[in-house]
Amino acid sequence: MSKLIYSMITSLDGYAEAAEGDLGTGAQDQEVHTFINDLFRPVGTYLYGRRMYETMVYWETAHSEPDQPPHILQFARDWQAAEKIVYSTTLESVSSARTRIERTFDPDAVRKLKAETDHDLTVDGPNLAAQAVAAGLVDEYHLFITTSVVGGGTRFFPDGVRLDLELVEERAFDSGLIYARYRAR
Repeated sequence: MSKLIYSMITSLDGYAEAAEGDLGTGAQDQEVHTFINDLFRPVGTYLYGRRMYETMVYWETAHSEPDQPPHILQFARDWQAAEKIVYSTTLESVSSARTRIERTFDPDAVRKLKAETDHDLTVDGPNLAAQAVAAGLVDEYHLFITTSVVGGGTRFFPDGVRLDLELVEERAFDSGLIYARYRAR
């Protein structure tokens, strides 16, 4: 049985999307990006909402841009090799290989996918992840915490859900970014 992982860059005050501007610095750092590459290489399926997919589809062609560093090329190859499921009622088509659209998020279908696959899955984007968290599907939470306080936006954890988590790994990077991995109890 595979794990479902929810992972995002978050501000120090817990926002996965800032109301205004970005979440701060640290994630662009080569050390951090290489760590993320190694961490998510085993992922076999990405679950995306439309907006997150539209951001991540960049990796379908990132390898074709000139002078890309090796860590960027590696992430592009890994992303291209994985399956992608986009949950959207408005997206008409996808522009990446190994990608399909689902019109609704069905927790039972995700449970079945977890049970039937050998590779881990991620749920990406705070709105889609909120549905997975509320359904009790998320096995691990990977937070990449920047040094910025943004004051508002979309929170990493959804309101109205209580979770008791176990810290299983942490790491601080030279950029100031902190990685924390929690497991659901």
